[in-house]
Order: sequence, then C-alpha cells, then structure tokens
Amino acid sequence: FCRRQCALIHVEKQWKENLRTTEGQLMHARAHDASQRERRGNTLIVRGLSIASPILGLSGQCDVVEFRACEGGVPLQGENGRWQPYPIEYKRGEPKENDADALQLCAQAMCLEAALCCTISEGALFYGKTKRRMTVSLDDKLREKVRRMTAEMHELARRGHTPKVKPSKSCNACSLRELCLPALMRKKSVQDYLGEAMEGDE
Repeated sequence: FCRRQCALIHVEKQWKENLRTTEGQLMHARAHDASQRERRGNTLIVRGLSIASPILGLSGQCDVVEFRACEGGVPLQGENGRWQPYPIEYKRGEPKENDADALQLCAQAMCLEAALCCTISEGALFYGKTKRRMTVSLDDKLREKVRRMTAEMHELARRGHTPKVKPSKSCNACSLRELCLPALMRKKSVQDYLGEAMEGDE
C-alpha cells in the first residue's frame, strides 16, 4: 500500500520492528508451521507452502492453503483424488480501506496457479482483530493490478530508487516511520528553497 515502504525494505534493505509487526510475526509463525498438515473431512489444510512465479518475479510462502476435494481440481503428491486450492492470508488487524491485502492474496493465488497449472477464482483474508474470514474474488481487474504493481516494484529495484509519497494516516502505524520520516515529505526541497531565496534577492 506504500511504494516508499516497499523501496525502503526491498531496495534499501531497511527494517524496524514495532508492536504491530511483532504481533503479526507471532500470528504468522503459527500459520506457517509446515508440520501442522491436517485433514478435516474433504479438506486438506497445508501451512507455510512455498510458492513462486517466474513470470511475476515473486516468491514467498502462503500462510494457509486449503485443498478441497473436487473432481475438477489438481492431483497432489501422496494424496488420492483431485483437489482445488483455496489460499488464506492471515492479518493481525482488521480490514483495510485499500486493497493491499486483496492484492497480496491475489499474487499468492497467481503463484499457486503457476505451480499447479490450475485456476483459483477466490480465496480469503482472515483478520485477527475480527476473528473472521473475508472472501475475496480474484477477478481480472485485481489480477491486472497485481501485474502492474509487480512490474512497478521491479522497476524501482532495477533503478535502486526510493520514491517520495504523500503522507497518510497509515504512516502513524508504520514500523519504518522513523526511517522514512514522512513529515519531511511535506517540506520544500533544497532546490525549491534556494530558487525562492534567489528570486527574493532580485
């Protein structure tokens, strides 16, 4: 949801913890426990599944993927029948006003599709604060935005560029606030300051 935060982490390799990131890591540590593979009826639950997409240039881990028994699904090694994957991303807080979480979930689904040669039409976001799942339709509009923003992220990395952004209320909760210094984004650049000073002297 923040291009500057993305560049600070992935281009400048900067990171800082706060309460929110620590709580999030604890939640994900439980969700990513790959040893907790379980079956509930016709659903196989897999945690910490590693994924990647050479086309998108993305890799990572899914929090949870539910494989649901389905005739039109995909075969799984060591399992009988066919299974339809259903990714679930865990978030510590509550639903955001923007679509950042849905985009992350969609990117995971696109990586799963690349690995399993299947189509995933929906997934879910689980929020720790509300203790509820929110179903997300992984439509063409969301997928195109994933492609566009992924390409933009790769371009920032290629250029080694950290962009300026307009500060928002999200800055207050960001663990990188002291590294980013969003208040400085409102200040005039040195070039503008000198230009105005020189005009005043004429």
